[in-house]
Amino acid sequence: MRVHNGLNFMNRIRTILATIAALAILGVVGAAGFIWVGFYNVGATRQHLQPVYSVLEFAMHRSVRLHALNIDTPPLEDEAMVRRGATCFDANCVQCHGAPGVAQDDIGKSMQPLPGPLVDATQNFHPRELYWITRHGIRLSGMPAWEFRLTDGEIWDVVAFLRRLPMLTPQAYPEMARPQLAAFPCGRDVNIAAMRAPDVPRAKQALYQYACSACHTIPGVTSSFPNVGPPLAGLASRTLIAGTLPNTQDNMVIWLRGPNKVKPHTAMPDLRVTQEDAADMAAYLATLR
Repeated sequence: MRVHNGLNFMNRIRTILATIAALAILGVVGAAGFIWVGFYNVGATRQHLQPVYSVLEFAMHRSVRLHALNIDTPPLEDEAMVRRGATCFDANCVQCHGAPGVAQDDIGKSMQPLPGPLVDATQNFHPRELYWITRHGIRLSGMPAWEFRLTDGEIWDVVAFLRRLPMLTPQAYPEMARPQLAAFPCGRDVNIAAMRAPDVPRAKQALYQYACSACHTIPGVTSSFPNVGPPLAGLASRTLIAGTLPNTQDNMVIWLRGPNKVKPHTAMPDLRVTQEDAADMAAYLATLR
C-alpha cells in the first residue's frame, strides 16, 4: 500500500511538472507569435499599460539601489559645486526634465516613459543613486549615460544641484543656472591628454556611447547591423584609414578626433571624441583582424 501511494504521489508530481513545462512552452510560443505578427505597438504615441509601467519602474529602482550600493558620496554642500551643477543641468537636462518655471522641450514631452521633473528626485533616490543614474543612464528609456559627456566631478556637481532644486523658485532657478556658463563651463575637455594606457574593454562602451554603432557594424558591439558606413570587422588588417592615412593606432586617433581634417567633405562626422576615448577606441579597433 505504501509503495502504491508513493508511486501515485510521484506520478502526480510528474504530471504537475509536465503541465508547468507545457504552459511555459505555450507562453513562450505565444509571446513569440505576438511579437512576430507585430501586434505589440512600439509607437511612442501609445502609453505603457499601467502594470507594465509599474513593473519597469520597480525593476529600475531595485537595479539602481543594488548597483549604487557601494558608491562613496563626497560632500555636496559646497556652493560652487551646486552652481557648477546648475550650469550642467541647464545645458543638458532641462530639455527632457524641465526646471522650476521651465517646461520640457518637445522631445522630452513626447517620450515614453515620460521623463518627469526632478524636483522630487531626492525623495526617491539617495545621492549615490542619482550619481549612478546620471553616469550610466537607464536602458529601455530615453535617459542617456553621461559618463562620456561629463567628468566624474561634473556628475557629482549635478547631484549636488539636484539636492538644492526643490528649494528653488521659478525666479531663483535662472538666476543660479544661466549666468554661470562662462565661469563654470560644462563638459569634458576634448583636448585633454590621455594620462593612462588605453583601456581596450572600455572601448566597446565608448564606441556605442559615441554612436559609432549607429552607422558601422562593429564586432563585440550590439547593433542593428546598419549599412550606413562600412563594417569594421577586419579593420586592423587594412592598409589605409579612409584611403588616406597609414593604418596605425596613432593615425586612428587622429582620424577619430578630426575626420574632416584628414579627409575634407567626408561623410564621417566629427563626434568630439576626447583624446583619452579615441586612444581606447583605436586600441580596440586594432584587435579587429
